[in-house]
Formats: sequence, structure tokens, C-alpha cells
Amino acid sequence: MRVEVPAERLDSAIGEAVRHLAQRTKIPGFRPGKAPRGVIEAVVGREAVLEEAMDHLVQRAYRDALVEKEILPLTQAEVNVEQGVEGKPVVFTATVQVRPEVKVGDFRNFNFKPEIETIDADRVQKVVDELRDQNASLSPVEDRGARNGDYAVIGYTGTRDGVPFDGGSADRMPLILGEERLIPGFEANLLGLRPGETAGFDISFPEDYPEASLAGKPAHFDVELKELREKDLPPEDDDFARAIGQFDDLAALKSEVKARLERNALDRARHEFADKIIEYATANASLELPDVLIDQEVEIMHDELRGSLARQGIDEAAYLKATDKTEADLHADFRPRSEKRVKVLLVLSKIAEDEGLEIADGDVEAEVRSARQRYGNDRKTMAYFESERGRSFIRSTLRRSRLVEKLVDEWLAAHPDHPALPHLENDEPVSLDNADSEAAIEPAKPSGSRRSKPNRTPVATRGR
Repeated sequence: MRVEVPAERLDSAIGEAVRHLAQRTKIPGFRPGKAPRGVIEAVVGREAVLEEAMDHLVQRAYRDALVEKEILPLTQAEVNVEQGVEGKPVVFTATVQVRPEVKVGDFRNFNFKPEIETIDADRVQKVVDELRDQNASLSPVEDRGARNGDYAVIGYTGTRDGVPFDGGSADRMPLILGEERLIPGFEANLLGLRPGETAGFDISFPEDYPEASLAGKPAHFDVELKELREKDLPPEDDDFARAIGQFDDLAALKSEVKARLERNALDRARHEFADKIIEYATANASLELPDVLIDQEVEIMHDELRGSLARQGIDEAAYLKATDKTEADLHADFRPRSEKRVKVLLVLSKIAEDEGLEIADGDVEAEVRSARQRYGNDRKTMAYFESERGRSFIRSTLRRSRLVEKLVDEWLAAHPDHPALPHLENDEPVSLDNADSEAAIEPAKPSGSRRSKPNRTPVATRGR
């Protein structure tokens, strides 16, 4: 964009700049904000006054131009001032990447339909079995040796060439035999042992073991089985049903399980159907994906991975070492999914715009209030949600969500013989996932071009 601003607006901006500088500059003999222009220029320089005025004037003029031309930039603008002399019009150009043109194809005439899982007796029985397992008790094993599925407590010492190594020993480690929590083949050596018995064996660490000094290396372990318990499942009867809830008998429990599974199946069918509609609409649309949005989405995905690793207590450097990847490798892996996510974002936004789907200010404010309850102690997150940029993200997220729900409801209305797929009672809360990429399609301020040691894991356990 090439923008021309009348000279009188620069005069006004200079007066405003003088007042701002007078407030920030201590000048003997003058109260803050009261020094005249000549004194201010003598202290900070004539160029500083003009630069301050131009910064504010160009930003305001740029924002006005965006609104006038209805432009939604994807990046911050690179501004080049062609003329900025007092007494003359200010002339500047602002170069910015804009949202690409999206050519929407068909998004209604698809030939697929919702698929609802059938809830049969086997599915109900599986849940009942899981409930029995969750309510099982553990009893000591005294009349047999250890077998897979038993709950054991072991003590062990690991050595290499007769010398113990760091992390290679434990006094009391609980484990469920057969789950392969330890290095492959370790637990098989415990089968058949009775409490108080010991076993000694040689075993090699896997080649991909996170600790490089042990990867692929042989070691010797001496293990004592200290405790052994087995799971006792409660009988599948009326007493069990009454013990876990407000059920008269086992039949009532199974009836409730079946009803809940059927409700879940309907909800899952609606979500999966919505996902298919999104895929169909995206596949039929055409656009050129901006590299800047793809790159931003890659960074977001990297941040998501960092957050996931942090929640598991895993250092990113250790993760990269264990997976034999560099940061560049990660970004290359993320890119295809990033492209898909950006395309979905742009296509759904365009369809919602074409459909005239708007979100009321009250709905946005309701989400902000809900966010205060979820993120009340996180000042940074709440500052984002309460900002103009955050509210824009909320609005666009709600609009796309409601667009997809609208398309699902339209299909159901056109197929009255199909079982109903009820809505959730409320929209799902807006989360911060993809907040940066979604907010990037909103107006941005002009500026210049933008521009440890791994945690140790106990040696005998695999890095899970």
C-alpha cells in the first residue's frame, strides 16, 4: 500500500510528540510535560521529535488504511517512508503479506454419512470386566512362583565387569510382571521366583537405550523378589453392582453401561462425521498456502511438543538425543501436518464468511469469563484472552465450530430417517491451541521485518 497523509496531520503529531517527550524528559526549571518545543528539541534533538511524531502518525495511518481497504495482513508490515518532512505530506509504503484467496468448492454434497458404533453385549461385558478389574484387591501369593500379571516388589543391583553403575540399582521397585517396564527380557528372568528367592542373569541394554554409555552394552543383574501379590476380582453379581453405584442389581448396572456407551457412540459419530465434512470441504478448496503461516504453525507444533515433554518431566535435549533427531528434523516432520492445519483454518474461515455466520459480542465475552475460571492464575494467558487479538481468536474459533455444527445439522435435517446426533449442551471451551496462527489473520501493527544436560533416567527402566 502507498499511503499519503496531509501535512497538517504531521504538525499535529509533532505537537503530540513534544508533549510525550516533555513528560519523559527531566528538564531543569520545567514541570513534567510543560517544556516548550524549542527546549525539548535543544535537549533531545530535532530529529528525535520528528521520529517520535512519525512513528505514531505512520502507525495510525497504516491502521486506517487497513480498515479502508479491508485488508487482513498475515505479517507485520515493512514500512518505507518516502517523504517525512515537516510542512509537506507524509508519504510511505507498507508491504505486508495478506491472506490468500480461497476458492471454495463443494462442501455439502458428500456421499458419506455418520457411522454409529453398535453397542452389543460384548462391549457391555468389556466395561463390566474393566470395572471389576478397577475394584479388585491384591492378596499375597504364597503357594506358587511369579507369573505374568502379578504385582511384584523387587530389589536389584546391576554391574558391568563387576562394577556397579549409576542408576543400576534399587532397593524396592514395584512392577507388574509382563508389562516390560524394564529393559527387554529383564522381567522374564523373574518368572517362577517365590518371595525371598533371588536370580542372577546377564542381559544387554537395547541399542536405542537413552543412556548412550549403556546402549547395546551387556550387564549383570542380581535380583531379589521381595513381595508378590495377585489381583482378586470381585464376583460379577448383584452385590458387586450395588457396591459400585446406585444399582439394584447386575442387570441395572449393565443397562446403565449400555445406555452410556450408546450416548458416547452418538457423540463420537457426530464428531467423526464433522471431521469428515471438514476433510471434504478442505479437499475441494483451492488456495496457495502462505509460507509464513506454515512456519508459524510448525513453531506452534514445536511448542506443543515442548509442553508435552515438560509435563512428562522429559528434557527436550534428551528427547532429541533418544530419537536421534535435530530441531530441523522435527520441523520437517511437522510441516505436512502444519500445512493441513493451516489449510483447514483458512478454508473454514472463508466458508463461514461466505455463509454470513457471525458471533455475537456476548458469546465472546462469555468465553472470556469462562477462561478466567480456567486460567485465573495464569496472568499471561488471561492477558492474551482479554486483548483485542485474543478476542479475535475466540470469535474465529467459535465461528468455525458453529459452522461445522451447522453443516452437520443441515445434513441431519435433510435425512430425517437417520438417528439423531444430539449436540453437546454447550460449545467446547476455547483453548489456546493454534491461538497464534489463528490470530495471525487479524490486523498487525507495522514495524520492521520480524525477525542442558538431559535428565537422568534410572538405568534399569526404559524411558517411558
